[in-house]
Amino acid sequence: MLRVVYPGRSVVLSLLCAAAAGVCPAQFSAFDTGSYAAKVISQTGQVSVLKDTQPWALSVGDSVQIRDLILTGPDGHALLQVSDGSTFEVFPNSRVVFRKNPPNWKDLLDILVGRVRVHIEHFGSVPNPNRVLTPTAVISVRGTTFDITVDDDDENTLVEVEDGQVEVQHALLPRGNSKLLNPGESLRVYRDEPIAARGIDKGNLARIILRSMANAAITMATRMPGSGGGVGGAGSAGGVGDTQKQPPPPPPPPPAPPSAPLL
Repeated sequence: MLRVVYPGRSVVLSLLCAAAAGVCPAQFSAFDTGSYAAKVISQTGQVSVLKDTQPWALSVGDSVQIRDLILTGPDGHALLQVSDGSTFEVFPNSRVVFRKNPPNWKDLLDILVGRVRVHIEHFGSVPNPNRVLTPTAVISVRGTTFDITVDDDDENTLVEVEDGQVEVQHALLPRGNSKLLNPGESLRVYRDEPIAARGIDKGNLARIILRSMANAAITMATRMPGSGGGVGGAGSAGGVGDTQKQPPPPPPPPPAPPSAPLL
């Protein structure tokens, strides 16, 4: 009589582990984090990323990886570009986390404090949805250009739309009521006040265009020779945006003493 021998629990676990080892690489190969990095296009002043609790200076050509915290000093400014051509500018005294929530790659930025200008590329008729989050607001976009400013003291958020449309929801209070902003419109989101209680500020297109021109001037200035910071790039540790500098030249040698008179 034939006896059926069932494999022990350890054998079953070994088989499951072996199967998982063969499947996991294929599953996670689609999430290539390098493809979702941001490249520094221009940079000036103090701009760093925080790695292992230490700030590392950024230079043009460096890459910012997912979950990196970008820090700018009082004179810091950087323009970064992602793989789909979209860009974001980080202005002075800002703290921004890049792609904090993988594998949800549509969550582009978490702005903790400071000001950021975002441009999302259009794909013709195909939508390109992205989200930008702040402590008080969730901003959803499909292809547009807009500014976000987060106050340092109370974390209030100001959203200003230059082009396209932006949907704004409250990040803390019930999100039943959202606001749709068009070009030239802005909205300020307060921590303890529903969005429905605030009206959209309209008629700001001229001011937003002037700000856009100022942004363009800053960007052009950072691309001029000699204006980019970061000698030593991401491998230079130290303070926020610290860079290596050449030591000053040595002082000239002292003059030779006068020769003794001939007798």
